[in-house]
Amino acid sequence: MIRNVIGSVLALAGATAAVWSPFRAWYDGRHGRDYAIDELFTGITDAKADLLGSILLPFAFAALVTVVGVALRSRLLVALAGLVVLGFTVFWMVRVGQAEGSLVVSGDGTGLGDGLATAFGGGVLLLLGALVMPGRHRKHRLDRADRADHEPRPTHPTLDGPPPATDDTTGPHHHPQAPYGAPTQPYDAPAWDPDRDGDPGRDGPGGPTSPQR
Repeated sequence: MIRNVIGSVLALAGATAAVWSPFRAWYDGRHGRDYAIDELFTGITDAKADLLGSILLPFAFAALVTVVGVALRSRLLVALAGLVVLGFTVFWMVRVGQAEGSLVVSGDGTGLGDGLATAFGGGVLLLLGALVMPGRHRKHRLDRADRADHEPRPTHPTLDGPPPATDDTTGPHHHPQAPYGAPTQPYDAPAWDPDRDGDPGRDGPGGPTSPQR
């Protein structure tokens, strides 16, 4: 959090310095807003440029990118804004050096002015702000299905000691528990066989015995 605040302050300060720099003297007392943006590609002249068509335009664009980058916590956007400011500043120095033959640094205002130094400082602050900012942290979240596949499945807890005996009620020799006093197993009466036991209605072998008289 602290790094994000410090980086944002540095970035915003750099963007402010970059936008303010064209209103200061760049070379021989001539302000940066007097240099047209198209003169950087066609050649430097003594004509005074319009404000919206001057070198202020790329710096204002860099400031807008900086604000968006700070709001989104994007280090890439802030660094891009710093490269734009430094790039156009160096490009201006190359074109002015070709037009003047050389660049002079003096303290009486006849050489490079403080506006150029302010532009350089703004670009450096933007890059420093991009380096200090931690950026956005992306959190990878798994779907519920993926999480279920990756996480171990819970196991059912078991009680201590031996497992309880199971009451198998499907076995062939199972008999339900009888009430108190009743036999534990039902009595199966033998089937009557007429060939073996004979006819119970008459006397004879296997039949009921006749009473003795």
